[in-house]
Amino acid sequence: MNKTFLFLLTILTIISCTTPAGKDTKPTTTVDEYFALQDSGVQVAGIKMIPITTPVGTFNVWTKRFGTNPRIKILLLHGGPAMTHEYMECFESFFPKEGFEMIEYDQLGSYYSDQPKDSSLWTLPRFVDEVEQVRKALGLNKDNFYLLGNSWGGMLAMEYALKYQDNLKGLIICDMMSSIPDYNKYNLVLQQQMDKKVVDSIMMLQRTGQVANPRYMALLQGYYDQHLCRIVPNPEPVARTFKHVNAEVYTMMQGPSEFAASGRLEKWDIKDRLKEIKVPTLTVGAKYDTMDPDHMKWESTQVQHGRYLYCPEGSHLAMWDDQKHFYPGVIQFIRDVDEGMMK
Repeated sequence: MNKTFLFLLTILTIISCTTPAGKDTKPTTTVDEYFALQDSGVQVAGIKMIPITTPVGTFNVWTKRFGTNPRIKILLLHGGPAMTHEYMECFESFFPKEGFEMIEYDQLGSYYSDQPKDSSLWTLPRFVDEVEQVRKALGLNKDNFYLLGNSWGGMLAMEYALKYQDNLKGLIICDMMSSIPDYNKYNLVLQQQMDKKVVDSIMMLQRTGQVANPRYMALLQGYYDQHLCRIVPNPEPVARTFKHVNAEVYTMMQGPSEFAASGRLEKWDIKDRLKEIKVPTLTVGAKYDTMDPDHMKWESTQVQHGRYLYCPEGSHLAMWDDQKHFYPGVIQFIRDVDEGMMK
């Protein structure tokens, strides 16, 4: 009798420990499932070159997948245009241990992907179409697809959502305003905090086409150290990204620097269209950002299901210089969407 009682008590104890009261009992991804091989061929560390069809030919873009999670697959869109995935390698220290599948990706024209020379390729609609082709090739869908974009990647993510949001589960816009004219106005505010002689020299070198002059970047460095990445010297992956930037594409679309936009994107503005975005959306702003954090907060109120994350110690690369606020907020948003709490 006592033995039977003790046996039943042991079973009840095991059950109570494995199923906490009030907790969701939905099965989670195990370690074995997360690292399961996706094919039986030669293993290439998750790297996949994806063919992209364009009006001027087919080209390949580089992607790298970390883990497997049928419910949470996050595609990272880097900034620039024509920077690289490298500065987003910091996500590798956070997302995999949460069990999130993540995919790094170099957009067409970036260092690890093909770099065609036809200038007609460097337009927002063409990049949006590229992201959709990448989505299809990776098997992402509305039940698992999260799109996270930083800077230009945030612009691209917004445009993708406006056209293809039915394919999305969640949208994360990091450090990107919804208007380049408003961004340029905010940059004037930041410039007023700088030494006037430095600002005048930067503008003079830009007007006279001397952006390749070493003095130009030397003058910009103080602005970058304050507003782009506040870790000085920059983390190695950030430095590697700057080393690998495709300056031709970047200058054509953005202009010669982060100081202000003057390229093909100069008049981009979708403020009036934010209300069309119905997918759960997180906007991220930072105190020292090149982008106005109040504008990012406002963005979160304009989409249909928005949330705002503020990084009080961060800059344009808050995923580096304010990790203690950035990652917990982003991770919580992803979990809340996964649990259906952002509808």
